[in-house]
Amino acid sequence: MREDGEVAYSMTGLDEADKVLNDYPFAVILGMQLDQQYWMEHAFRGGHKLLGRLGHLDTAKIAAMDPEEFKAIASQTPAIHRFPASMAAKAQALAQIIETTYDGDVTRLWNEAATGKELLKRLQALPGFGAQKARIFVALLAKQAGVRPDGWEAVAGDYALDGYRSVADVVDADSLAKVREHKQEMKAAAKAAK
Repeated sequence: MREDGEVAYSMTGLDEADKVLNDYPFAVILGMQLDQQYWMEHAFRGGHKLLGRLGHLDTAKIAAMDPEEFKAIASQTPAIHRFPASMAAKAQALAQIIETTYDGDVTRLWNEAATGKELLKRLQALPGFGAQKARIFVALLAKQAGVRPDGWEAVAGDYALDGYRSVADVVDADSLAKVREHKQEMKAAAKAAK
């Protein structure tokens, strides 16, 4: 978050893709959804790619698209994900939930959550958001967008702590490298424990 209180995401390595994250809240949650078996900075470029191809990130229009047409758009090179077909279906399902549950305003998902537990529950109801991803997104919203419902730290767990644990801590190329290093250390430790 900038000193003036405005959100200033900087996690893609591309100014134009970061601008999309800052201008379109749906792009942020889409990026988190796509952050699975894919480089995180590329996952968060998904909204930028779709905006360039569709000319919008309107959840009503995305939700209403023919699934095969949307899959074809998401699969264009560079695809929105290394598994573009399955992730396109999840992205379209996400848009449908935002439309039906939050009247097309994705910020209602987090701004209307009274507690951290409620926010976590709302996130876990989304396609592709398991417990860990939901906790990371709670931390991302708190650390980078100032969305801090009561109890957010408890539900975010270690992701609420200072350091370089996840995309919630990525604010530039240096922090991205530190998060990537932390993830490699965690994988190595898990492998050694087996």
